[in-house]
Amino acid sequence: MLDFFKIKKPSAISVDQKKLISETSFVVIDTELTGLNERKDSIISIGAVKMTGTRIDLSQIFHRLVKPDSKFKPESVVIHGITPSDVSEEPHIDSIISDFLEFCGNDILVGHCISIDLSFINADMKRIFNSSIQNPVIDTFSIHEWMRKRVSSHSSFPPGGRSSGLYDMAKCFDIPVRGAHDALFDSFITAQLFQRFIPVLADLGVKSLGMLLDIGHPEKGGDRFKTSGEISNF
Repeated sequence: MLDFFKIKKPSAISVDQKKLISETSFVVIDTELTGLNERKDSIISIGAVKMTGTRIDLSQIFHRLVKPDSKFKPESVVIHGITPSDVSEEPHIDSIISDFLEFCGNDILVGHCISIDLSFINADMKRIFNSSIQNPVIDTFSIHEWMRKRVSSHSSFPPGGRSSGLYDMAKCFDIPVRGAHDALFDSFITAQLFQRFIPVLADLGVKSLGMLLDIGHPEKGGDRFKTSGEISNF
């Protein structure tokens, strides 16, 4: 049953643009889904882990399985290995979303191709709160896209075609991966990837939260963002 006394409509979260990345709190998130259409498909698992700067806090994790409203697609089961019987007795997203928001608090959300996760989270947020998630967000793919233009000689940024896949990117940074996707495990992989990115960003002069939010913006960051003084056309 939905706890109306616990759930409140989220309010906008402000951030200190000058805050150092090393002092910033992050929540790295991932979801598993029945499919990729937020109008027809559903979240079946949410995973998250907290970070402060480069420090990943494995004592601060969030992981829930969710009973979806939509049917499972065979191709999605192949990806994450979650079957209908695995979630048949799990709570609906309405009973989980408040706990997820409480876990995230006012922290910056980080994810890999995070727009996909947010489209599903916000679809449920719209239905429950008539609002969307208010935390600032960072996309590790956008960060990678921005960095590889500037550190192409780095061994972890191979020349040639770009891969947006989390596991492919993780392997370039010697981060262990396994077969099936799992929301908590993938959030941990993303956290490790972000952890590797922070020192490279610092070497490139990116140390403030404001610049990180610009570079890592899911729609406006990556190749679309250039720092002051750059004249290259991306």
